[in-house]
Amino acid sequence: MISKHTIAISLAICCFYASIADAQQKRPNVLMICIDDMNDWCGFLGGHPEAKTPHMDRLAAKGVTFTNAHCTAPGCSPSRNALLLGVEPHKSGLYPFYKLKKVDRKVLDRYTNLPRHFKENGYTTCGVTKVFHNPDNTYEEDETWDEYASFGDIKIKGAEGKGFMADNKERKNRYLRVCAATNPLDHFVDYRTASHAVSFLQKQHEKPFFLAVGFIRPHIEFITPEENYDRFPDEIAPPPMTQSDLEDIPAVGQSMAFQSVVDRFEQHDCWNEVRRGYLSCISFTDDNIGRVMTALEESTYLDNTIVVLWSDHGFHLGEKRSYTKFSLWEESTRVPFIIWDPRGQDGNGKRCSEPVGLINVYRTLCDLTGLTPPEYVDGISLVPWLKDPKKPIDRPAMTTWGRGNYTLRTKNWRYTRYFDGTEELYDHTRDPNEWTNLASNPEHEPMKRDLAEKWLPKSEAPKVLSGKALDNVRDADSPNRNLTNR
Repeated sequence: MISKHTIAISLAICCFYASIADAQQKRPNVLMICIDDMNDWCGFLGGHPEAKTPHMDRLAAKGVTFTNAHCTAPGCSPSRNALLLGVEPHKSGLYPFYKLKKVDRKVLDRYTNLPRHFKENGYTTCGVTKVFHNPDNTYEEDETWDEYASFGDIKIKGAEGKGFMADNKERKNRYLRVCAATNPLDHFVDYRTASHAVSFLQKQHEKPFFLAVGFIRPHIEFITPEENYDRFPDEIAPPPMTQSDLEDIPAVGQSMAFQSVVDRFEQHDCWNEVRRGYLSCISFTDDNIGRVMTALEESTYLDNTIVVLWSDHGFHLGEKRSYTKFSLWEESTRVPFIIWDPRGQDGNGKRCSEPVGLINVYRTLCDLTGLTPPEYVDGISLVPWLKDPKKPIDRPAMTTWGRGNYTLRTKNWRYTRYFDGTEELYDHTRDPNEWTNLASNPEHEPMKRDLAEKWLPKSEAPKVLSGKALDNVRDADSPNRNLTNR
């Protein structure tokens, strides 16, 4: 016969495990939307008058929009490595692009990537397409994801007379391709990615989930459905530019501008199509974000799912006589960044103009979900700014591009110092386009010195060489690299 004491113990054990299960159920879910190469050409940031992003605008109106947010590195691989591992490049040594599976395990075993940390703490994790940099989409796949799917475009067919393709000699140049396509929607990578995310949100999940959805566009090539291309006028307003923009820039900074590509665009007279293609791609990504958000709104998870949206870096479309990313200027470092916590944050629906870096994503999501981040993780939690977006931040956002090259973005200033000691300084209250380099003005010497002493790295990890892939920056490890003819 079972004693009352035994029954009491059994009931206590059941209640204990039930309380754990209940606590896990009450933990908020996370929907992380990862966008590739998107700058401020979206409605909620006002970067271009013809931008059409109603779905992202709607999300921005619900959450806290960080209008002065900056990437940790202006390239897909180093930016995502820093965000997902939670470590600055000058500490990890992961400055350029990598194939993480080929990096020495002694380097990476020190870190626990963000979705893996959630999985190890009781979350169901699902990744779709480009979360890590694409060549790394199977990095620690079993340890990180309960479910992972990656998609691509299917046999794109261009719409005749729409878009731009360079002549035969340059046809393989991805920078010179804009394509409005006639394919059905389910042939496009971002539509397929969104469809998988929608399917995940329509399922019943016993545990809280971490869903990371990675959209490819507006990354080159600018391939978009014809419908999105047709949303835009034949003539696209160019961004503010000046032909003399690089004249007061140090040689290292000039080496970061893709001037040869800009020259080819001007020779082909195709800037209009390039910019139309970029806006079209952003529009298509917005459509697919809308599909995912609609699925969330129609699910049982809406009131308990934190949504965070970020782009891995910005993008030049002629500013600073440059195209693409890979620089330490505003167009390359500034990114869209929204956090919406539907459980009720005082800052919801407001904008924060304080400087923040994407390095803060790891600690912020842990704070919001009650998880303890690994001790090594850099950055700060942004939860105080979700409560009060006007609260001052006492530190600048830092972006690294190669060992020894750093830029600090404060609320009103940008200070850049390259590996050879040359500098740039811009007053964003008077010069938002960063046209006038004030670094040589002795009046600003105390400010530069203060920023450098307080916030630039005192030590730098050596560049990790194992697994290194694309390495296209002039820095302390490659001081004589010639990039002027890119």
